Amino acid sequence: MIWVLFAVSLIATVPAGLRWLRVAQREHYLAPSVTTFALRWWGRGFANRALAAVALAGVIGSAWNPWLGLLVPLAQVGPIGLGLKGRTSAMVWTGRLRRVAALSGVFALMIYLVAVFLESALLMTVGLFSLPTLVDLSLVVMAPIEKRMGRRWVDQAAARLKSSGAKVVAITGSYGKTTTKQYAAHLLSGSLRTVASPASFNNRMGLARAINEGLIPGTEVFVAEMGTYGPGEIAELTQWIPPTVSAIVAIGPVHLERFKTEERIVTSKAEILDGAETAVISIDHPLLAELAAKTEGGKELITVSGVGGSEARVVVGGSRLWVDGVDVASVPDQIFAVNLAAAIGIGMALGVELSALLDRIGGLPRPEHRQTVSRSDRGFSIIDDTFNSNPAGARAGLEALVEIAAGGRKTLVTPGMVELGPRQYEENRVFAAEASTVVDDLVIVGNTNRRSLREGAGMGAASVTVVASREAAVEWVRQNLGPGDAVLYENDLPDHYP
Repeated sequence: MIWVLFAVSLIATVPAGLRWLRVAQREHYLAPSVTTFALRWWGRGFANRALAAVALAGVIGSAWNPWLGLLVPLAQVGPIGLGLKGRTSAMVWTGRLRRVAALSGVFALMIYLVAVFLESALLMTVGLFSLPTLVDLSLVVMAPIEKRMGRRWVDQAAARLKSSGAKVVAITGSYGKTTTKQYAAHLLSGSLRTVASPASFNNRMGLARAINEGLIPGTEVFVAEMGTYGPGEIAELTQWIPPTVSAIVAIGPVHLERFKTEERIVTSKAEILDGAETAVISIDHPLLAELAAKTEGGKELITVSGVGGSEARVVVGGSRLWVDGVDVASVPDQIFAVNLAAAIGIGMALGVELSALLDRIGGLPRPEHRQTVSRSDRGFSIIDDTFNSNPAGARAGLEALVEIAAGGRKTLVTPGMVELGPRQYEENRVFAAEASTVVDDLVIVGNTNRRSLREGAGMGAASVTVVASREAAVEWVRQNLGPGDAVLYENDLPDHYP
């Protein structure tokens, strides 16, 4: 019997393993994300809870009757809804994923073979049942190995950056990093040969690739976006990408699930200031205002703000730009205020003439999927804010919807916000409550935040529709909206979210 269970478990490991490997890749190979998502998926919906109960019964029952252990591989048809290939985020067989897959397979096979040797159906079923945790274990084991393997490219990038003589502008924040980077690169490029890290290449290997492939001869300024999932990561980046100017543009509960507190977020982001000649800090958040006060005197400080009337050195409020208390220019519509203020501050820190920066404000790029506006073939306006997952940005998107729709029908499509830790339920509930008082329709996508969004929506008069996927939401919008109407797509979740 043990050999039958071994063969069936081995077969079931393949599709189950592919699911959890895809989750590992989508979650940036960070343990224990796979186990965390497994718990979410198995607890989502009656069918998955039933399959989880069947699997658990098989594990327990196998201690007395080995045939009951077959329930565990049978349950691997789930979690229902988590596809093998992915609808929005297909798995890519990179070298790193292959190594994680191989090690996870070795761990599983070792458990199965030991189970055969001991004739323990219980051990066999525990191994299969714990497959997500085995993937996480592989991530932990491989992390230092992957870091060492990437050392070659990091060293090459560090040498290339140093030999170029380019000054480094390092930008971080809970959100707004990419927008500030694009604004800064645009403003600086009129006076200095500027290269910016592409897309969201904001971690160790992404920045190494950006430098190795993108830093061209004659580059005077390299603008680097730096992200982090924990303390020490940005400090390590600044060791080999030493900044001349460092900017912190915003702090919020993004990634609070990993950081636990906003204070830890600020501490981790503040690592970017170490070694920089000038610090550009938004003071719109109390914790950042406190950080700026501590920074003052230690290095040159340029405070910025996206709130009119602020005492910061650079302020963008309404349609005006103030520098050192002087109204110096108007700003275009649909500009992200604090990001523009930070970009101006960065230019000032590098010694660029203010007039040269102001001359380029009119041509500022519009970051993709961040409140970009288009018109459908059916005549309604579309606000694409799908790269946004923070409370402040969501409210700004809502304001844009109200303004653009004017007298037309206003529709909000959202799966809600994620990675907000203990504040996720409440933040989504409050956002839906606010939205339901100004929109006509709230279309909730998926199950991740459905309960909190529905609860919040009950505070207003908006009609509520729940759909299973983004595709279904788009179809609903096409069938229900027409000329003069507007829809806001606020955030988007890949399909590895339950």
